[in-house]
Amino acid sequence: MRIKDVLRGKGNRVVTVRPDATVRELLALLAEHNVGALVVSDDGAAVAGIVSERDVVRRLGERGSELLAATVGEIMTAEVRTATLDEDLDGLMRLMTDHRIRHVPVVVEGRLSGIVSIGDVVKHRLDELESESHQLRAYISTAP
Repeated sequence: MRIKDVLRGKGNRVVTVRPDATVRELLALLAEHNVGALVVSDDGAAVAGIVSERDVVRRLGERGSELLAATVGEIMTAEVRTATLDEDLDGLMRLMTDHRIRHVPVVVEGRLSGIVSIGDVVKHRLDELESESHQLRAYISTAP
């Protein structure tokens, strides 16, 4: 299975945040869209970074409530691991595991095209296993 198969099921909508937005604004977006990370982008197409709940929590311990006024650009991860539509899920899972990341932006010709979370991958795998199980049961029940 490929990354495009996951995006076909979940959609390719990506919520982005500008690097000059405040952490307070970031938290509002995370809550509004019920997601754990946002791609940081000036124009909604180029990936400038990624910022997650984990980034906020780590900095909160260092800076306290002052963090809410900081910019996303101050706390984001600028070196972003990305994937393409044609990469296989096994490689994506390996990337996520090896680098301890939960969200990977999908880029096509330098433009943001989707985002895949570890939850998306797990859901896709579970759906795949359920389908295989159903097919095997159907095969067994029709065998002579």
